[in-house]
Amino acid sequence: MASTAVVVGVGLAVVGFTGRYIMRSMPTLSKRMSEAYKTLPKLDSQSLANSKYYKGGFEPTMTKREASLILGVSPSASKGKIKEQFKKIMSANHPDRGGSPYIAAKINEAKDLLNK
Repeated sequence: MASTAVVVGVGLAVVGFTGRYIMRSMPTLSKRMSEAYKTLPKLDSQSLANSKYYKGGFEPTMTKREASLILGVSPSASKGKIKEQFKKIMSANHPDRGGSPYIAAKINEAKDLLNK
């Protein structure tokens, strides 16, 4: 019983000293955090607009430009390149693997349009 009281007392002392250390170091930690925040790169709409992903939805009727954006090929790509990209993109977006049926349909439509 006495040993339990000693262990509890030592545990409370450790918690107290740790709390005191954290409270005393808080001003310097907050200063370091604000300096680190200032050095982070700023994310604005302009930098996000230049990302490699296409922003916006699908057009009502698919164009050759949109089909090439979906498959990630040039509008004048060869049938072999189109087939290769189609397989790669469809394997990642197939409905049987958790992809969207709508996206899979758009990928198929893009392949058909570019193969014409």
